[in-house]
Formats: sequence, C-alpha cells, structure tokens
Amino acid sequence: MNEKIAGTQSRTYVRHFAAPLEAIWPILSDTARFNEAAKLPKHIIDEIPQDDGSVQFIGHARMGPFTLSWDDKPVNWVANRWFRHCRDMRNGPLRFLCAQFTLTREDEGCRADYTVEAAPANLLGRVLLATRFFAATKGMFMNLAAEAERFATGANPMPFAYEAPPPEAAARDRVERLVEKIEASTRGHGLARRLADYVLQSQEVDLIRIRPLRLAREWEVPRQQAIELCLEAARAGLLALRWDLLCPRCRIGKAEVSALDEVPKGAHCDTCNIDYDRDFSRNVEVTFTPDASVRSIVAGEYCLFGPMGTPHIWLQITLAPGECRTLEIDLPPGSYRARTLEPGPEASFDVTSAGIPTVIIEDGEVRAEPSAAAGNIALENRTEPPRTVIVEELHWVRDALTADRVTTLQVFRDLFSDQVLRPGDEVSVNRVALMFTDLRGSTALYASIGDAAAYHLVREHFAFLTRIVRLNNGAVVKTIGDAVMAVFSDPGDAFRAALDAQLKVAAFNRDSDGQGLVIKLGLHFGPCIAVNLNDRLDYFGSTVNMAARLQAQSEGGDIVVSGEAAADPALAPMLRTLTSREESVVLKGYREAVSFLRVLPKGRDGH
Repeated sequence: MNEKIAGTQSRTYVRHFAAPLEAIWPILSDTARFNEAAKLPKHIIDEIPQDDGSVQFIGHARMGPFTLSWDDKPVNWVANRWFRHCRDMRNGPLRFLCAQFTLTREDEGCRADYTVEAAPANLLGRVLLATRFFAATKGMFMNLAAEAERFATGANPMPFAYEAPPPEAAARDRVERLVEKIEASTRGHGLARRLADYVLQSQEVDLIRIRPLRLAREWEVPRQQAIELCLEAARAGLLALRWDLLCPRCRIGKAEVSALDEVPKGAHCDTCNIDYDRDFSRNVEVTFTPDASVRSIVAGEYCLFGPMGTPHIWLQITLAPGECRTLEIDLPPGSYRARTLEPGPEASFDVTSAGIPTVIIEDGEVRAEPSAAAGNIALENRTEPPRTVIVEELHWVRDALTADRVTTLQVFRDLFSDQVLRPGDEVSVNRVALMFTDLRGSTALYASIGDAAAYHLVREHFAFLTRIVRLNNGAVVKTIGDAVMAVFSDPGDAFRAALDAQLKVAAFNRDSDGQGLVIKLGLHFGPCIAVNLNDRLDYFGSTVNMAARLQAQSEGGDIVVSGEAAADPALAPMLRTLTSREESVVLKGYREAVSFLRVLPKGRDGH
C-alpha cells in the first residue's frame, strides 16, 4: 500500500562482502544494535490490545526538533535472506518510512541490497527527501556495513564502532576496587577486568540483559566460570541481579524483579497479548545488568522488533486476508512450530529432507500440511483479518540460565542465601537430580576414636563433600546428622560428584593409618517441589523420598542409582566403564519393587 502514496521515493544501496552470508546476516539484521550504532534515539512503545487479539504498537521518540509518533509494523523477515521494517508516521515531515535489507550469495561472499522508501507528509518532508535524507541514509549504511565486514572477518573486536559514555571519576575508581574484590574472592577466574571493560564499553543492547552463558560462549570460557563471575560481580556491586519471567511465545522477559520472592506466579505479555504462568525449569531466568552506580542504562527501545531480537524465529510474514505466498527459506532439519504473532492456535512440525510443510492459517486452527517444493515454504491466510505468520525453532532460549539451574549451584546458595521463595510459596521443578549420602558405622566411629576426634572427622567429611559437589555444579541443600542432601540440575554432574566422592574416600582410607570412612550414597532424578524452609531453598516430593530410600540401600563405597537416572544419556558413557549390577527391592512406602543400579567404582572388589 505504501508505494501508492503520492510522492513516494526510494533508493537502493548495494554493498558486496567478502565474508559469507551466514557471518553478515547476524550483524546487519540486528536492528537494535544497528540503530544504536547509527546514533538513533531510543523510543518508547505503547502496546495497545485490539478486539481481534492483535496488538497495535505506537512508537514515540524525540528526533532533532521533532517529537515523533508512529504506528510500528511487525518486521517481516526470512532468516539469512531478507527483512522489511515499516513505520506509518502520525506526525512529522514524513508520512511513512520503510527499510528493506536483502542478502544473496556471491561466490564465497555475499551481496547486500539496502532499500529505503519514504513519502513526504508536508513541504518540510519534500525538502528533506530532496536534499540530505537519502545521502545521510546511504552514508550511514555504507559505514556500518564496512564495520560489519571488518568484524565478520576478525579485523575488529566489535560489530560496530561504539563510543560508550565515559564514566565519572568516582564510578571509574569504584570499578577498579570492584575488580580487585572480585578477583580476591576466587570466583573471578581472571575475568573480572574483562567483565568490567565489557560493562563500561559495550553497546547498551548488550547490557540490558547480560546472560552468563552467552558470555561463556562468546569469550570461549567454561560456563561455570562465567556464572560464578557474574554472581560474584552482582554480590560485589558491579552488576545487578534480576529475575525475568519470559513469555512462552516471544520469549522476552515481561516481568522483571530483583528478588526471587518477588517473582509472580504469572504475567501478561502485552506484545503477544497473552497471560502465562511461571515455570522454574523453562521461563524463570536470572540475568544481570550493570549496577546503576557503575553505568546507567536509559529506558526505551532501539527496535522493538527485529530478526536477532528473537533469533529462534526463522520466518515472520504478515499476510493480508486471503493472501498466499511462497518463499524461499533454508530451514535446517529439526522440530519447528508455526503460529501467528496474534494469540491463537499453533502447529508443530518437523523439517526433513522430504521438504517443508505448507502453513495454513484458518479461524481457530493452524495447520502444517505436506509440501512438494523443496527449499520453499508456502503460507496461506484463510481468515478475514491480516495475520502475521511465525515459524520458529522449538528449542528454548539457548543462553537462558533458568532458575532451576542457578538455584542448584553452591555459589548461588553461598552468595545469595537471602534469595528464597515467599513463605508458603512452592514452585514445581521439572528436572532435578538429588544425591543423598550418609556415613556407615558412625556410632562405632565415635566409640573407637572418641567424640572429639570423630566430630572433627565428620565435619571434615562435610567440607570434603561440599567441595566435590561445588566442583560438579551442584549445591549442598542441608546436612541431617551425618547425612548430606545435595542437588544438581544435571544427573551427569550428580553422578560425577558421587563417583569422585567414593574414589577419593577410597584413596583416603588406603593412605590413612586411622579409622577409615565409608560413605553410603544414592542418586535419583525427576520432578520435585521447591519451597522455602528455614530461610533456605529446599526440595520436597517423591523424587526426594526416592533418593533418600536408595541411599539406605547402599552398602557403602558403592553408588545406588535409580533406573530414571541411569537411563539419562549423560550417564551412559560413564556407566560403560564401571562395574555395576541391576537389583530391585520393595522400598519403605512403595508397594512394588523398585529397580536400581548398584555401581561399584574402580578399586572395589564387587562385594
């Protein structure tokens, strides 16, 4: 419709890249980063729900002498190919403004076509378009495209040249002290200086939501080091910790709080116009942002929509009523979901070598039907209102450090012991691994070596187990007498901790002239309930009970592993190298026999 407006003008700028298309697309399709680098101002978006379930997006920003308002249209794109973003202006010199970016392969590189369309709203707009508007747009694009290529080829460390606001002297001095403090804690891992520079020098789009797992991936450091670094930095005051409740559709945080006991049980996403519940294992995420005393982040958006704002979405296309479109797309094999930007049904499908399904939108239904055209996707809107079709990967946010994971880390429980649930609140956790340990023959130990010596040995055994749990990405929940309850998000980590504990105890006993220690140990994996008990996070449910019962079946020196935990793919390579035997027994509180695996670490004789 925009091209029919009188006075519409357009210009296309072409740039050839030596870098491959896959390296250029993530940079130049990151519209928020691009706009910030272009020194465009942040804007505020009003999200207004409509009667048909859609949302109207109205933007507001100050640009030069004008306070502009516009209708922000959902960006249309096909990943690794093109995007188009349009705004219908409500005031100011222009009536509408559109930008389209297209990438095509060229030998080992690619070609970019950047087209800008605009129509004047008044005399000032006609003058603007006739003079400096297009020249300034071309210069901006060509400069940023050149910087993108230098980054893609490794010549520049950042996607775009960016000059962060210089910190005040007091803030700069504070950062230097915090770097020293973080490194002195042993949780800095030599990365505190790098994190401080990242906070002071990065674009705001990188700092609004700092994800430790993304830092680990980009910095090529172990995940655990990046997590511990950010947690220690938050405790010290370089960063601020935040809990985000992510929308299950757009996967953007819509409820942000600073304490775990403030996380609501549900939230409303204005962008998707839906209500949703919290899920500790899926959409409650811990993120970080610079502490306000170090660097203040201005509120607002550089771009509400954009391909890299939701990188799990491969296609987003608005279809008019009755419209059909066929588009080229390179969907890798895997599982996907088709839905609309507007609230409504969805359909899951798999992409195989056989082709990509046709997506059909009907009233109350989304269907994915077989398609014969390889490398193409067909879209049909059989409804009366316009609908924006989305095709997205089914996997969750790649770099999300979810609540179920971070709360099973010893460093989190040590540094943020005050981060607990509200009294009486309980949260379901889909996946958690529990390890229970106990000392065999502790009564005889006290009798043989005396209370003081035995007490000291038991305390040393607690510290020994805590170190092993921490090194294997777990946390000690509590001690009960001579027993330990530990929690892990990954059953592989739990088994490694158990194996490490038994092997080290066996080595200690061989080298010890005194009374040896014998540890009974059981593992189980499954869902449970997280609660607040004695001002600490604790876990209850059948998974916890089963882990405790299995520990009671341990003979000491072995590892009793439930069938559920033993079936986890993370354990299979380790179990193949160890001696084990299958057993079953009727446990207390259970009617039927429970099967488990008794694992004998190397060095045991099998009895």
